[in-house]
Amino acid sequence: MRVYTTPELLRKLREYAIHKTMLTKQKKKKAITEVAVHATDTGSPEVQVALLSKKIDELASHLKKHLKDKHSRRGLLQMVADRRTHLKYLEGKDKKRYSALVKKLGLKK
Repeated sequence: MRVYTTPELLRKLREYAIHKTMLTKQKKKKAITEVAVHATDTGSPEVQVALLSKKIDELASHLKKHLKDKHSRRGLLQMVADRRTHLKYLEGKDKKRYSALVKKLGLKK
């Protein structure tokens, strides 16, 4: 069994916490490739909604464990509102892309 010094232990704990709760590069890249309109797409409404959906899912699972985390709950509500705004924009711009995205992501609309 290896004994860690305090700085090493703190770094390991931070790395574990980040990978446990945050959207990692691999997850983000996968979400982007699933809905990207073209090869270098990072800013289309489809990509933004997909990334927000992934973040919302991860934050919702965090809030199931930490019921009293009101600050994160507020962030979740802001993300949901932001996603709704992007979806409303896409619906007005192109109904086919909107319905395809909702079906692909499994959203309720």
